Amino acid sequence: MPVLPSWLTEPLWDQFAVLLPVRPEYHQDHPLGCHRRRISDRIVFDKLLQLLRFGCSYEATADTIRSRRDEWIGLGIFSRFKQVALDAYDRIAGLVLDQIAVDGSITKAPGGGEAAGRSPVDRGKQGLKRSGMTDRYGIPLGRVLAGANRHDSPLLAPSLDLLEGLGPLPDDVTVHLDAGYDSDKTRALLAERGLHGRIAHKGEKAPFQAGQRWHVERTHAWQNAFQRLARCYERRAVVIDAFFDLADTIITVRSLIRQAWTNHRWDERPHRRP
Repeated sequence: MPVLPSWLTEPLWDQFAVLLPVRPEYHQDHPLGCHRRRISDRIVFDKLLQLLRFGCSYEATADTIRSRRDEWIGLGIFSRFKQVALDAYDRIAGLVLDQIAVDGSITKAPGGGEAAGRSPVDRGKQGLKRSGMTDRYGIPLGRVLAGANRHDSPLLAPSLDLLEGLGPLPDDVTVHLDAGYDSDKTRALLAERGLHGRIAHKGEKAPFQAGQRWHVERTHAWQNAFQRLARCYERRAVVIDAFFDLADTIITVRSLIRQAWTNHRWDERPHRRP
């Protein structure tokens, strides 16, 4: 069974390949002018998708995945890949940035690591928290990683800092938050940044005043469908961010294809709306 359908994998690879540096098939400094061929970038990319989707071990895929992954992280490939997808979505469908949702999500981190902490919802086991931010339709705009023992509220400021990389914002921006952010400190933070807050009130039932924050909760569910993120064994924060960037790119491109399906035609267009 393929990790992702071909109508999604092929455009992802086409853009990813453009970001990769050009390398010769054989190393130029080899004394005999030849040696074992370098494993192709396409194979490593497919294996990374397999790792992300199924959460399998590195040893079960290829020995060179770690080194190639770290090489691409050092070149900033994954962050640029995600930004290209966001720019394409904004150009074709349009990011709706006047309605922003921010929320935290806790997942397991059995291996511990830089971004792990004692989880209050898993008997003190190691866990990972991400403070995610989305636009009006749930397109992931970024995230802040922290230990599972961190409260959502202190992570709001660094999450909102991610808006600076999105270009000019609308004049009137509303941030939707759950009851965990219901405090005067949060309202003062939003006022300093010129943002409006729609915050659920503590002690009141959520369905009556849920607002638009369900979009970020749905995006968390989309991200947790990638087993590498739902049960994270990575110990370094830069590697976790790289896998999140890859997952966010997949979510963004998939949403773009879904929205463009009714209005655009192209050769690899799916026969049915995805």
